[in-house]
Amino acid sequence: MSHVLEVQSVSKRFGGLEALHDVSLWADGEILGLIGPNGAGKTTLFNVVSGFLEPTSGQVRFRERAIQDKPAHEVVAMGIARTFQIVKPFAELTVLDNVLSGHGMPRYPSPRAFRERVHTPDNEAVARRILERTGLTRWADTPAGSLPIGLQRRLEIARALATEPDLLLLDEPAAGLTRQEADALADLIRELHAEGISLIVIEHNMHFAMNLCQRIAVLAQGEVIAEGEPAEVQNNEAVINAYLGKQGTNEVVTMGPGS
Repeated sequence: MSHVLEVQSVSKRFGGLEALHDVSLWADGEILGLIGPNGAGKTTLFNVVSGFLEPTSGQVRFRERAIQDKPAHEVVAMGIARTFQIVKPFAELTVLDNVLSGHGMPRYPSPRAFRERVHTPDNEAVARRILERTGLTRWADTPAGSLPIGLQRRLEIARALATEPDLLLLDEPAAGLTRQEADALADLIRELHAEGISLIVIEHNMHFAMNLCQRIAVLAQGEVIAEGEPAEVQNNEAVINAYLGKQGTNEVVTMGPGS
């Protein structure tokens, strides 16, 4: 059985450092959580899946097509979009223009083309619908750099949605948010999932991840050490040891299919 995304025995080395070792996991139309201690390899895995890095070995398949050798812009065109742990809006552009930029270089082949073509009725209509979906309509004409962190994280999602993704990778979307902001963001993510978008969420906020995600995969020292439903993972001894820094973190404990 094929899945929306399949990561098959992926390893990634940076010189003498192996950031990922024989990682295999899958995602299939759900909200998948990706958790683990700092330095576990979570963002490196996102970089491999989204085309920012090529794996040293292994394969990444999206809708049955191998994509591990595709550059980032081709991966986006195929239907995978992402946000970043450190928000990166175009600070001097308005919120609306940031979302319009997500249409990409095929539509705007140069900076001049972006300035001249961006504000067409069709483009703006699409962008304003995305602003409405993400709760940003009232800030459409606000410079993105002046937004508080909670709204900038929503803007990152809005800009990613402009690429019309089938799979959305969110890198610590709740970082720096208040409990109320995080709960509202979780509601938005659930709404996007209900619309048919598959999501993988890297998160250090355990309350956020355990209450949002339908399945959890845990990375430690570049390896998948556990996988399963949130309650299973939360009580898994290898996971507890990995977060507490105890010995035994190299033992691979798998839960559920696809491990």
